[in-house]
Amino acid sequence: MARAILLLWCPDQKGLVARLSGFLYEHGGNIVDSDHHTDFAAGLFLARFEWDLDGFDIPRDEIDAAIAALAETVDARWLLRFSDVVHRVAIFVTKQSHCLHDLLWRHQAGELNCDIPLIVSNHQRLRGVAEQFGVDYHHLPVSPANKAEAEAAQLALLREHGVDLVVLAKYMQVLSEGFLNNGPNVINIHHSFLPAFQGARPYHRAHERGVKIIGATAHYATADLDEGPIVEQGVVRVSHRDTVRDLIRQGRDIERVVLARAVRLHVLSRVMVYGNRTVVFG
Repeated sequence: MARAILLLWCPDQKGLVARLSGFLYEHGGNIVDSDHHTDFAAGLFLARFEWDLDGFDIPRDEIDAAIAALAETVDARWLLRFSDVVHRVAIFVTKQSHCLHDLLWRHQAGELNCDIPLIVSNHQRLRGVAEQFGVDYHHLPVSPANKAEAEAAQLALLREHGVDLVVLAKYMQVLSEGFLNNGPNVINIHHSFLPAFQGARPYHRAHERGVKIIGATAHYATADLDEGPIVEQGVVRVSHRDTVRDLIRQGRDIERVVLARAVRLHVLSRVMVYGNRTVVFG
């Protein structure tokens, strides 16, 4: 059964939950999931409502206009999605396969409600993985000399395939501000518990520092490297006996899980971004 999903944020004020749920009730909406959060410091109210379309008396193609009229009365910004319109996801990779394998396996097992029409890589190494799962593989080498041309080709591919989310599954290239401004949302997996150990070789620096916990962070990519809004994080305990190689091995396990969780939350429309923060409605 198809459902409508409303993400809405506006200045905090009295009666918002009653007003929004009342609107859905008045039009025959059966609310199956609702959640909200108030950021008192920012004076901001954020909410997610999900309801059955069966029995809802506003035609599907008119819901957008009805929500717009309601949102105007509370000075709200909002996003409307439908559960039967799935996200189209492109996975960008370089040479490491663990996150790619995990995402493709979860998708095949039905854990990720999305389409994955293509994989993009700056190397040929993982073509066999794509072929194993029946996903188109596009090899686009990237160097300082051709970066602009390569990113233009990537953006053209994304538009051609109707992609609305890019997942950087250990894609060891920094996307330009132009790509990020002109492309879809991008989720990156970084192999540290941000904001600790940003940038390159975080496991080596963690080992040098003698940390007792390492982690991974999935975040939306922005022009500021490794500083985008955080979607999901995870950690694992390590000890003084662990070598850098041990940290990398253990870190890969948590990278897989954290990235998969972040992608799943995004495609279920459970993440709201405001400023450089997120609210994640689990």
